[in-house]
Amino acid sequence: MSNQTRLQALSDFLKARRAAISPAAAGLPEGTRRRTPGLRREEVAQLAGVSSTWYTWLEQGRDIKVSPSVLDCVASALQLTADERKYLYALALETGPGSTAFTHEEPSVISPPLQKILKELSTCPTLISDRRCGIVGWNEAAAHVFLDFAKLPPEQRNMIRLLFVRKEFQRLAVNWEQFVRGYLSIFRAYYGQYMEDRWYDDFLEEMREEHPLFNGLWEQSRVSSAPDVVLEFRHAKAGKMLFHLTSLQVHGSADLRCSIYTPAGDSNTEFKLKQLMDTYNTEQ
Repeated sequence: MSNQTRLQALSDFLKARRAAISPAAAGLPEGTRRRTPGLRREEVAQLAGVSSTWYTWLEQGRDIKVSPSVLDCVASALQLTADERKYLYALALETGPGSTAFTHEEPSVISPPLQKILKELSTCPTLISDRRCGIVGWNEAAAHVFLDFAKLPPEQRNMIRLLFVRKEFQRLAVNWEQFVRGYLSIFRAYYGQYMEDRWYDDFLEEMREEHPLFNGLWEQSRVSSAPDVVLEFRHAKAGKMLFHLTSLQVHGSADLRCSIYTPAGDSNTEFKLKQLMDTYNTEQ
């Protein structure tokens, strides 16, 4: 990420978070003549205890001196989560760990214990992804609910791209935008962490150019290393299915993430999934 790109990302993030906070939520009077949603710049500055000019420069993406203590105040004023604070500090203070060697020609290796975990989660569709949201591991349940990733070349298994390219995903998720935002929140967390990896900027530019809906969803996305959401799917063969998504960091030398879709306990999703898999195996 170039310095200009970093500052622009910081500017976009601050504007989006400011627009998402109502005056009432910040303990301020609504006032009149608000032309834009959320707080005004001077209100954020007031809440953070900084000058309006300094905060304006920060939000405009100017290359100014920033201290961690002042960023703490800005983060509190904008009511940022822990993950969003990390993202803010990474962009404002350039605290990312830098770029590590990473190519799709050298894919992440799934260890035997992790492979066993995938297999044991037989009724929980589970995906293993790398820090670029590339799918590097999956179990049989995931292949039935989503798609058979084995039929795709490794370079096409990026989950963010698949959500926009493959019609199966757009038909599957009842609230497709919520589904996309979950992955974008994870992607944004990685984007702040690996700011020196130019791949992220190239990928974002590609997605903006090729998919008109992407930019709006990206600008609205939050930052979360582990979103916990409930998703409703309408499977072509199994019908309505409800899953709780749990995202876990896999400890080890590779930066991998385990996304587990657990069937909702108050639904018949697990029964439908078992029936779907049994039917497929019987037909083979």
